Amino acid sequence: MSQPIRLKDHEKDSRLVRGRVVVGAFVVVGLICVLLARLYYLQVVQYEYHSTLSENNRVHVQPIPPTRGLIFDRNGVVIADNRPSFSLSMTRERSGDWQQVLDVIVEVLQLTPEDRALFEKRMKQGRRPFEPVPILFELNEEQIARIAVNQFRLPGVEVVAQLVRHYPQGAHFAHSVGYMGRINEKELKTLDPVNYSGTHHIGKTGIERFYEAELHGQVGYEEVETNARGRVLRVLKRTDPIPGKDIVLSLDIKLQEAAEEALAGRRGAVVALNPMTGEVLAMVSQPSFDPNLFVTGISFKAYAELRDSIDRPLFNRILRGLYPPGSTIKPAVAIAGLDSGVISATSRVYDPGYYQLPNYDHKYRNWNRTGDGYVDLDTAIMRSNDTYFYDLAHKLGIDRLSTYMNQFGIGRKVSLDMFEESAGLMPSREWKRATRRQAWFPGETLILGIGQGYMQSTPLQLAQATALIASKGKWIRPHLAKTIEGVPPVDPDPVPDIVLRDPSNWAKVNHGMQQVVHGARGTARVAGVGAQYLIAGKSGTAQVVAIKQGEKYDRSKVQERHRDHALFVGFAPANNPQITVSVMIENGEAGSRVASPVVRKVMDAWLLGEDGKLKPEYGGPVKAEAPANDQ
Repeated sequence: MSQPIRLKDHEKDSRLVRGRVVVGAFVVVGLICVLLARLYYLQVVQYEYHSTLSENNRVHVQPIPPTRGLIFDRNGVVIADNRPSFSLSMTRERSGDWQQVLDVIVEVLQLTPEDRALFEKRMKQGRRPFEPVPILFELNEEQIARIAVNQFRLPGVEVVAQLVRHYPQGAHFAHSVGYMGRINEKELKTLDPVNYSGTHHIGKTGIERFYEAELHGQVGYEEVETNARGRVLRVLKRTDPIPGKDIVLSLDIKLQEAAEEALAGRRGAVVALNPMTGEVLAMVSQPSFDPNLFVTGISFKAYAELRDSIDRPLFNRILRGLYPPGSTIKPAVAIAGLDSGVISATSRVYDPGYYQLPNYDHKYRNWNRTGDGYVDLDTAIMRSNDTYFYDLAHKLGIDRLSTYMNQFGIGRKVSLDMFEESAGLMPSREWKRATRRQAWFPGETLILGIGQGYMQSTPLQLAQATALIASKGKWIRPHLAKTIEGVPPVDPDPVPDIVLRDPSNWAKVNHGMQQVVHGARGTARVAGVGAQYLIAGKSGTAQVVAIKQGEKYDRSKVQERHRDHALFVGFAPANNPQITVSVMIENGEAGSRVASPVVRKVMDAWLLGEDGKLKPEYGGPVKAEAPANDQ
């Protein structure tokens, strides 16, 4: 028997549906309330915050680095300019896994693991957020094409066109103009982060560093609207940068080349000044190097070759090379003796070939072992007589000698705009007591009188000391900048002139220096042969290693790099000084024979015209005395 069919309970179903609808309605209303509350919180309570955040995501301020000022020689020849170059930059915040992106770059451009390590080092250097970091410079066309094809794999990476420093004259001015390089972390801490935003290079040495503030200029900026991927849609506002100032140097490229040619590849330095203005006309330190290697980053191998070279091409011999001045200091010592009154121009000293202190057996040898007999001031300078200057130094004493030499720039920095300059050393009683904890001995004063002993000077200091004799004590600091944006540089701390009790003493020493070159027994008379103008000069030979008492110098027994340095200083025309030249040739041995011809060639290059005759503004030709046959 079949079961009866149960009728549907519509009332019960209705109650169930109504209950579910009510619950569902409450849930929906609750969710709507939550949504409205959240919208109220975001759009009302946090309106200021989110509106600012949204605007920052849409509008960005991008720095516009200024164009760096150019550097010219005195004739308008470009020494340092800016040229366009393509670099690869990367923004870490937009690259996601930037380490992986670097791997892709190395793969795409077929670079080495060393390049990969360098890229990572650059990415980790201090920087501002969202600031692109250049990781590879001077891209070629093939590399640019490879990056473009693989752009989808390189988020945050872009090829950027920018101006980079270029030195068209190469190694000619490496030690004077210097070079630029990437900003390191130490420099980043001292620089103005606003003015250097977008700038990745800074002057490292020379003029590039000393005048960094003038050459750099002022950064500009632009407000740009970007999309979610950071692509610029439009420029909203722009403030143009202020370009750096152009600098005209006093250097002359033709004179620079003439000085380099005169050195003939030997290790040494040549400095040429205008004694009346302080302008540096030529500044050569050999061997030199190509500064372009440092601009975008020198390779480890190339830097190691320069750094480890026995000839030290990176070493600025003009400003940092410390050498005993030798006999080149004797004219300044003569001025000290005349001005202090311990000698006169007619004072004579007998030279048997050596000098002895009273009650001492030690003999201080003259370079001429046979002696020059009775010697006055003129002869002492002409013959570079050591005995005369031993006696003069003894009469002066260390205190007066040190004071006068300081006035001539020995033992102090003399330049206006060469920050790398060494102060050298002019010893004194106080110096020796402080550094050696010893008393000063009379014999030490004697050897200072001939430019040996503790005394050390740079080629620039010797040039300045000679310029002071040429200008009769007028102190003008040597400087490289002739004008900065058309304005001459100003010395903020001028040095007092050297004022002698009897100004005629300048002429007396000048005449003695003329006899060195033009006198019949002058030590450097070879340099005066055929000269169309008068030259006042002084040779010097500085010992590198000491020689025992009574022993004679024998070059065959001395290693090449232990041989004496050859020096010569001079100015011309002697009666109307227009150029002062200081030459130092490392291990050249004889200043009168090796260094003086270099000085003559530099002077000829400056004073003679293209026709080989003396320029009219420097006076008429002068017939120099023919050298005698005596040695």
